[in-house]
Amino acid sequence: MKDYIEERAVEVGNYIIETKATVRQTAKKFGISKSTVHKDVTTRLASLNPALARQARAVLEVNKSERHIRGGLATREKYLHQHMLENNLHKKI
Repeated sequence: MKDYIEERAVEVGNYIIETKATVRQTAKKFGISKSTVHKDVTTRLASLNPALARQARAVLEVNKSERHIRGGLATREKYLHQHMLENNLHKKI
């Protein structure tokens, strides 16, 4: 494995643990795909630093178990925002 890939895998693991970041947030931060984040944590990091890989996977599991809540909150915010816009338009008319 190339050195820069190993370094990135360790950086990704540390970032996830320190910030409690989701796969999507991590992928955006490092400019890589979500699949690469998963591969870095589950395969590459597991062979480089198993303890760090376990910690990072634990954070990702928590995020995965809470994603339906975040999705519901985002949907709620979307409709509240739309409702506010509609009310403001009706007041102006």
